[in-house]
Amino acid sequence: MKTIAVSVKVVLIALTVIGSRIATAQDSGWYGGANVGQSHATIDDGRIRGGLQASGFATSSINNDERDLGYKIFGGYQFNRYFALEAGYFDLGKFSFHATTVPAGNLDGSLKLKGGNLDAVGLLPITGNFSVFGRVGATYANASDSFSGSGAVRALDPSPSKRGFNYKLGVGLQYQITQALAMRGEVERYRINDAVGNKGDIDLVSVGLLYRFGQKSQPVSPTAPEPIGPAPEPVAVVPAPPPAKKVTLSADSLFDFDKATLSSSGRQALDKLAAELRGGNFGAIEVTGHTDRLGPSAYNLDLSTRRAEAVKTALMQSSGISTSKVSARGVDGSDPVTKPGECRGTKATKRLIACLAPDRRVEVEATGIR
Repeated sequence: MKTIAVSVKVVLIALTVIGSRIATAQDSGWYGGANVGQSHATIDDGRIRGGLQASGFATSSINNDERDLGYKIFGGYQFNRYFALEAGYFDLGKFSFHATTVPAGNLDGSLKLKGGNLDAVGLLPITGNFSVFGRVGATYANASDSFSGSGAVRALDPSPSKRGFNYKLGVGLQYQITQALAMRGEVERYRINDAVGNKGDIDLVSVGLLYRFGQKSQPVSPTAPEPIGPAPEPVAVVPAPPPAKKVTLSADSLFDFDKATLSSSGRQALDKLAAELRGGNFGAIEVTGHTDRLGPSAYNLDLSTRRAEAVKTALMQSSGISTSKVSARGVDGSDPVTKPGECRGTKATKRLIACLAPDRRVEVEATGIR
């Protein structure tokens, strides 16, 4: 996986230390440039599990690759100091997943997104050299999916693709180095509809250079900003909370149906998870058991609680984590991941039980990483 560690904080630092001399560019004219950075997508694991379940497969694990290298090339015309139109080409990279199933098999999938865009860009000068800007635009993109199966799993349509219009949004900061050259740092969100019905967003955090045609390349003296009122009071920056690790395990892969005793394959999956938790130095771990909506609520609450306690015990035995750091609870079928109307019926038929499999799960959430 290709990654570029870019953050808004790094962008601001890079723009600030370039120099104190700036160039005041003309308010209108043609320009072009390019950006490169890190793209990020969120893969819908619940939909993947549901699709496999509908074909008769339980999902024992899913591994996602949700980050890649993204870039864009653009050109535009600035009408005045506050407004510009921009067109360009973008390639947001490739995102993929690997799912392991029961019966034994694997499903691999990936998505590539590239296309063109037309954006309206609004700019707000802050000082002689710094400006903030926002953008809203339309995209015409090609979403190319790829699927392959092994073992018991077969991909019915291995290479679907879809072209279509959508929208994008973005914000950024621009620093004018000379009259002709500027540096940008920005965050953009691209809306996507892929070839298999998924709808979501891909984010691109990038830095780049902009060149204004017909401008001089020499820096000039800065222009003092117009007074806009008293300076605001300094705001304390509160550090972000530490990241958490959350793993969702299929109850059907851990337990026999309507049972709370771990299967041999379930113990192997928990041994692997315990090894990850042991190396993560977590402060607190919560195990939550879920059932489907079939059956009495009181019975389901008892079953989900016993399953959560079984997973808690197995994790402590394998990882050596203190009892005081691990808690377990059951919430019966009150928090499903299947959508309303997706699994119809109230009678416990084989078809309905299979459809509701994603709801039968155990979630392990570890927080307080030091």
